[in-house]
Amino acid sequence: PPPFTGVWMGDSKLCAIGVHCGNHITSHGLALNCCTDLTWFEHIVPCGLEGKGVTSLSHELGQHVAVSHVLEPFLDSFQEVFDCTLVSWEDPG
Repeated sequence: PPPFTGVWMGDSKLCAIGVHCGNHITSHGLALNCCTDLTWFEHIVPCGLEGKGVTSLSHELGQHVAVSHVLEPFLDSFQEVFDCTLVSWEDPG
């Protein structure tokens, strides 16, 4: 529940999810930490949540996890969960 939106591993956020509304425009997105350099988060209070950390798939799994390894299964799951078809700008159709 808010303010703890996203995907969490214990007290560390693995994936941030956000929505912004303003000037009659709605923006939304997510950031899944695959192989992020976590040292940058030592200089800020991530998401404004004191005492909470940030983690990555690479850190949690103890091996390098590249975005390219996660992208296709993530997009497949997204389509299944939201019952939609994603179209890439590179697709001719």
